[in-house]
Amino acid sequence: MSDRPLTLMAVHAHPDDEATGTGGVLARYAAEGIRTVLVTCTDGGCGDGPGGVKPGDPGHDPAAVAAMRRQELEASCEVLKISDLEMLDYADSGMMGWASNDAPTAFWHTPVAEGAARLAELMRHYQPDVVVTYDENGFYGHPDHIQAHRITMAALEMTTLTPKVYWTTMPRSAMRRFGEIMREFGGEMPEPDPAEAAALAEIGLPDDEITTWVDTLAFSGQKFDALAAHASQGENIFFLKMGKERFGELMGLETFVRVQDTTGAALPENDLFAGLR
Repeated sequence: MSDRPLTLMAVHAHPDDEATGTGGVLARYAAEGIRTVLVTCTDGGCGDGPGGVKPGDPGHDPAAVAAMRRQELEASCEVLKISDLEMLDYADSGMMGWASNDAPTAFWHTPVAEGAARLAELMRHYQPDVVVTYDENGFYGHPDHIQAHRITMAALEMTTLTPKVYWTTMPRSAMRRFGEIMREFGGEMPEPDPAEAAALAEIGLPDDEITTWVDTLAFSGQKFDALAAHASQGENIFFLKMGKERFGELMGLETFVRVQDTTGAALPENDLFAGLR
């Protein structure tokens, strides 16, 4: 038997993504003695600045935002008991269609082979048993999420490693519940236009297409506190308004699609490490 610890590697696009989609599994598996490695691909410089100032507005300084978000990320890692944080430090590309997509240092503008080679080196170093990232659409179409998916899958091809590989997702039933709670805590929210509504309806998967359902309710308090560590980002305020109990009701289950496996573990499964221990 190898002395190497079982290892989970999560590849995310921005500071705070680790908490939203995988905070529960990161906290749970850390508590179970598994090494948890977080790779964050961008510096988050297109996030909100102090006081909620948005990119492109007067006073928004991407370098200062990136420095602030690095501190928040380190605080989140402490809350989730993440063993190792690795930052690729590409520039945040912003939302799809923004001019920042084409900046020379933007993650979206970076050749996939370059990013994949750097990630492959980290994979060889940590030898993860499980790798988690986004699906080919980056869950909701964000360019940096799509690029994180691309470099992860390419990096795996560059190595001889055969970890279990998962893409994050949400069941459509939970997405409907999510919409109801957003309206509850968001007050009077305008109805999305038909194109936006159609796009939202395509996020996630039908429940019967989800392979892996991991109960993280016992760790939802840590997940909440990890998001609170990223309090500078306005999109997180919605979650923090709920309070821990309601947050746990909505976010205490994390779901995935298994896309690579050599263990033969039966599906559906309730453990990313099924077949490995």
